[in-house]
Amino acid sequence: MKLVGKFIDKTRTGHVTLRPEDDEDMWHLYNLIQQGDLVRAPAIRRVQNVSATGSTESHRVRLHLTIQVSKIEFSSSGAPSSSADQASSTAGSSSAAPTATAALHISGPVASENRHVKMGAFHTLDIESNRDVRIEKVEGWDSVALARVEESCVPGRGAEVGAVVCGEGTAAFCLLSQHMTIVTHRISVPIPRKASAPGTSQYEKAMARFYATLYDAFVRHIPYTSPSLRAIVFASPGWVREGVFNAMMTEAGRRGDKILSKALREKTVKVHVSSPHVHSLVEVLKSPEIVAQLKETKFAREGVVLDKFFKMLGVEEMRAWYGPDHVHLAADRGAIGTLLISDELFRASDPKLRKKYVELVEGVQQKGAEVVMFSSMHESGQQLNQLTGIAAILTFPLDIEVVEAEEREAKEEEKRRHEEEGEVVDGGGVG
Repeated sequence: MKLVGKFIDKTRTGHVTLRPEDDEDMWHLYNLIQQGDLVRAPAIRRVQNVSATGSTESHRVRLHLTIQVSKIEFSSSGAPSSSADQASSTAGSSSAAPTATAALHISGPVASENRHVKMGAFHTLDIESNRDVRIEKVEGWDSVALARVEESCVPGRGAEVGAVVCGEGTAAFCLLSQHMTIVTHRISVPIPRKASAPGTSQYEKAMARFYATLYDAFVRHIPYTSPSLRAIVFASPGWVREGVFNAMMTEAGRRGDKILSKALREKTVKVHVSSPHVHSLVEVLKSPEIVAQLKETKFAREGVVLDKFFKMLGVEEMRAWYGPDHVHLAADRGAIGTLLISDELFRASDPKLRKKYVELVEGVQQKGAEVVMFSSMHESGQQLNQLTGIAAILTFPLDIEVVEAEEREAKEEEKRRHEEEGEVVDGGGVG
């Protein structure tokens, strides 16, 4: 993402102009733009002109529109699954994978004068890459939004892990960046059971076909030549990953692809997972091999922290709280050591609810706690969303029942005090 312009005054009102360049930038915009914001971007509008004779003429006009956001939609499209990858790879070739294209649609009434479009007319902006988008927040820019702008503009980002999650005859190709997990391709090749074939000839032929299909798909969908790619992961139950890796190395040597051979030797990490499905990436990210290699990346940190929370929940549940109400109670007592919070909570349509979470984050940070914001486009973020999207690891144990009882007593005491104050006022009026 490029920061084209920024004007935000001391009261945190103003606008920011950004230029998205890839899918992850679209995800950042989706998390930045809220209902009620003013967004200005290029648009194409069909305009009708009426001539003096009464005939109508319709044509498309490219213009810049400012709308007040009433609805925002994001979709990340991956490559469809196929029974076999038909693409052939030229011997010795080294090609980078085309990434999936994310779509961002912002709808709302037109909020500024335009000679082609009336004020208040409804329009949907289709945000395009390498086109400037200006965002103005009527309610002002809070700390979470400003941090998102800074994070999105850090140079040198991109896919940091290419993962192949495979089983016998199946494979899913994934790219993991700081905030997104994209499934770029899937393959499925029928594999007969060993016992059902005379000898193992049919089984071996099917596996050879699977390895060939997987190799061609890997070359097309994993950008192994990219400098930002720090690891290539082969994950599977059993020993499938070993067979896949050996077949990849053998085929790369046969085709004379030295770049791929070098990338596989230097960047490959083989990880055991419980199932050959994409959700097993959570197991990949908390494996010791990946943690050691990617300890500085955001998504690896998410996996480690979430794993720590679940372990704490099983061993010492009084130090592992989740749910908005309980986490707020823990924050009031200064007990939070690590706050786990999903970016989905900051996309709340109610500005008061968003403000509540922003104040929570700022409050625990001021007390020295660590805040880990999870991306709901990662498997770890989706797991956290199933736990209401917010959780905390406490620095000391707190009994939820005791804390709730204290809160009830405090409210009853306050209610009695108000009633007594009311009686005193009434008594003074009678005298």
